Amino acid sequence: MYAAAAVEVGAPPEQVFALITDWPRHREWMVLTSARLVGEHEVAAFTGVWPFGFLDTMTITCWRPPELVRVTHTGRFVRGRGAIRVRPHRDGSRVVWAEELELPFGPLGRALWPLVRPPALVLLRLSLRRLAGLLTATP
Repeated sequence: MYAAAAVEVGAPPEQVFALITDWPRHREWMVLTSARLVGEHEVAAFTGVWPFGFLDTMTITCWRPPELVRVTHTGRFVRGRGAIRVRPHRDGSRVVWAEELELPFGPLGRALWPLVRPPALVLLRLSLRRLAGLLTATP
């Protein structure tokens, strides 16, 4: 299943990409998520409020600063691909975050996607607005 969102940010692509890929700072902008680098190309993120949530393990598959980071989700709950692209735009940047995921629970997960997609998009957009707010507030 596919979901994507975009935001305009009042900061240059280099600064935006640096914050996006500063994994420990994800908790500052990504809703209910903390992340850390666990290997040269491996990221582990926990989404939720302990003990309720899930571990999202990822392998970085494309690294092109300050433009693109792609990951493959390899966890038990979240599988699929994700990408965040940063492009120059007006006096700052445009960030596009896209996820193409294999939903858990097989046919049930696919059947529930129409109900899950709207709140998932709300969380994507909220996270991107928080990212933009952090970068706008940075001198």
